[in-house]
Amino acid sequence: MTVPLSLYIVGALAAFLTGMAKCGVPGLGILVVPLMAFAFPARESVGALLPILIAGDIVAITLFRRHAMWAWILRLAPWVAVGLALGAWWLQGLDDEALRRVLGGLVLAMVALDLVRRKMNWDRMASHPVYTGGIGMLAGAATTLGNAAGPVMNLYLLGRKLPKELFVGTSAWFFFLVNLTKVPVFLTQSMLTRDLLVFDLCVIPFIGLGAWAGQAALRRLPETVFRRVVMGLTVIGGLRLLF
Repeated sequence: MTVPLSLYIVGALAAFLTGMAKCGVPGLGILVVPLMAFAFPARESVGALLPILIAGDIVAITLFRRHAMWAWILRLAPWVAVGLALGAWWLQGLDDEALRRVLGGLVLAMVALDLVRRKMNWDRMASHPVYTGGIGMLAGAATTLGNAAGPVMNLYLLGRKLPKELFVGTSAWFFFLVNLTKVPVFLTQSMLTRDLLVFDLCVIPFIGLGAWAGQAALRRLPETVFRRVVMGLTVIGGLRLLF
């Protein structure tokens, strides 16, 4: 497969945005998904993006390795596993477009629920087992179907009112572990090929530049602005999945 120069440019931009998202502006990564879909057919775009995401995760956990709330990651783990299994099953035969719209609708519904939670001061809801289970399964399915679990995880962490460094670090460790588990699924589905890996190796260096920009943004964003930016990007992510 010969990849035109224009697509390498798109890939470099996707890698840069991934670095920013992983290391400073969570939620920005949702813009990477449509960028890669522009460069490749749907299934290939999802496969090509996975190594970029894993490379970004490695950079992020190196920078924020001491900033993680493992208890909250572990609470999600069994539910995410169920979502991953469901997503892998759906990949085999169901219509991806319809499923993405369902996921988008669920993300927006959860945004609305989170806004109601904060308005009514339902602080205990964010820790309720049903809420945690729903978030975990939705995240697992969304990440398998389209590397689109960012908006879901943002809601989970926003509900816990984490300081921005803990937010970024916890998110980085969560996605690193989840993305690694997706590798055998994508290989089985022939979504990771030698040509795509060569493409990834060419654009991955731009993650470092994005990580530097993301860290600079993280240092300058006040906590309140950080949360508003993340919530706004989460809504955009849900709308992107829906439409």
